[in-house]
Amino acid sequence: MGMGLKTLIGAACALVIATPLAAFASSPTLTRADLRDGVDLSGTWRYSVDPYRDGLAGFHRGAPGPGHRRYDDVDVDALTRTKPTALYEYDMDRSSTATLPQGWIGHDPTLRHYQGLMWYQRRFDAPALKPGQRAFLRFEAVNYTAKVYLNGKPVGEHEGGFTPFSMEVTDALRASNNQVTVGVDSTPQADGVPPPVTDWENYGGVTRPMRLVITPGTFIDDAWVRLSKDGKIAATVKLDGAQAANQEVHVRVAELGLDIAGRTDAQGVLNVSAPAPKRLARWSPESPKLYDVVVQAGDDRMTDRVGFRTIETKGSEILLNGKPIFLRGISIHEEELGDTPARTITEAGARALLSEVKEGLHGNFVRLAHYPHSEITTRLADEMGLLVWSEIPVYWLVDFANPRTLSLARGMLADNIRRDRNRASIILWSVANETPITEARNSFLYQLVDDVRALDDSRLVTAALLTDRKTVDGRPLMGLNDPLADKLDVLSANTYNGWYSDDALDTLPDMAWKATDKPLVFSEFGADALAGFSDPVLMRKFSEDFQKRYYEKTLAMARKIPTLRGMSPWILKDFRSPRRQHPVYQQGWNRKGLISPTGRRKPAFFVLRGFYDEKAASQ
Repeated sequence: MGMGLKTLIGAACALVIATPLAAFASSPTLTRADLRDGVDLSGTWRYSVDPYRDGLAGFHRGAPGPGHRRYDDVDVDALTRTKPTALYEYDMDRSSTATLPQGWIGHDPTLRHYQGLMWYQRRFDAPALKPGQRAFLRFEAVNYTAKVYLNGKPVGEHEGGFTPFSMEVTDALRASNNQVTVGVDSTPQADGVPPPVTDWENYGGVTRPMRLVITPGTFIDDAWVRLSKDGKIAATVKLDGAQAANQEVHVRVAELGLDIAGRTDAQGVLNVSAPAPKRLARWSPESPKLYDVVVQAGDDRMTDRVGFRTIETKGSEILLNGKPIFLRGISIHEEELGDTPARTITEAGARALLSEVKEGLHGNFVRLAHYPHSEITTRLADEMGLLVWSEIPVYWLVDFANPRTLSLARGMLADNIRRDRNRASIILWSVANETPITEARNSFLYQLVDDVRALDDSRLVTAALLTDRKTVDGRPLMGLNDPLADKLDVLSANTYNGWYSDDALDTLPDMAWKATDKPLVFSEFGADALAGFSDPVLMRKFSEDFQKRYYEKTLAMARKIPTLRGMSPWILKDFRSPRRQHPVYQQGWNRKGLISPTGRRKPAFFVLRGFYDEKAASQ
């Protein structure tokens, strides 16, 4: 009776994999939209809970009636005064208020475990558009899906909780009293990215800034400026608009006396380069030099602050600007300090976290887990001098055989890379974390690695892999037995011997690791500890004493691994995780942080800092 189910799935996967990369990215990119003309839409919004999605469909599967459509451009109170028989079961103009961006747990703590649809709405005035100008609504992140309406009309949808998206609203915009409505559904999808089961708080809501962006008719959509491997300042510029082709473009770095010019091709893209001046100061953690870059094309002008550096591998070494480096790092989740975080990342909040890495731990590296973090964070990493691992949430139960899931992952990866290619701090793109080995998974991740290389040849590719453990001559032998390793530049291992195993901590230093021919990074290791809980006699798990000893013994093991070139232990700060429910020690928090939710440093913090001081002194 024709092709079987497996054949159909395989054929569908092959079809998606063959799809050109250009199809897997939101358009436009609107690089550095935060600096463009427009209206900041952060601030006070109205919100309304809709657990049964009443605003999207009636209970007989038909369209919702007028008394249920929260996106309609109507003053409910005024209408019902004029027509007393009208029945409305919502009134957005009189609903509760919240300050956005913020996960909805911040509006009301009882919403912590709510997974469903939430409506947000606000009104704003827009500047009058000049002839030929265009207008876009740009959201830096909405978790997880977003349906956006302007003045009662749908203007677009987006899926994915951690990457930006933009929707053109030129023709729908009014000069005053515009009504923007966003239906945010936090419900994870079985074929989504990430999958429904994770080890972090979901934080449904509009979690990052949003704004109305005004551009010329043809504008600079994407401008990537970097130091290429052949020692040149290279620029890739993409224009969007009717006059994008054959447009003259200038890329200027005034401090270096550079003005690189050229004309775009038929697709509105320019690739141009010039030899780097000898006085160029390369970006590094010790000297995070940034240059003001200006890109000019027709009536449009885009600015950014860019650092220039090279990153590569040679054998088992990671070379930054041609010199070996050890990555002294830590992992972090996007969650601010405090007892009641709501994923409200401000510049001050991000600086507080990154300062604990740079100044507290004496680190030079941070793993932004397990999804793209805010642009605020990556720009601060540039400024502060922290090397960055950036990844997408291909994690655990991802449906690797599903073509739709692969399409989502490819789009998220492309959006993340295009958003942050100008960030000198980012040296590693990661395509996955802790994924079980199957043929479908391999094909899925091979495609993502190929996409990274097609989008960005100036950085390294990695993935956090599960370890392989064997017993040889009566001793544990650790290693990586994953076919994905052959495709990666840097091998990364999540290892939790002594925590997710019964190994006595004193045995950890004698555990051997199989030699690698590439740089090895410990992407994760760690142990939970409730801040203030001490148990020096029994040394029970969840005590600060156990965590401290765990770090001492794991680092002793690490010292013996000849190709280990860095680490990002799990994790800087205790973070919310609903799957962690021990009533005494966890209470809905993963306690592997080296600092408490409010920033109290645990004893293991100082153990890691001492190890990093040793490493820094030896380089």
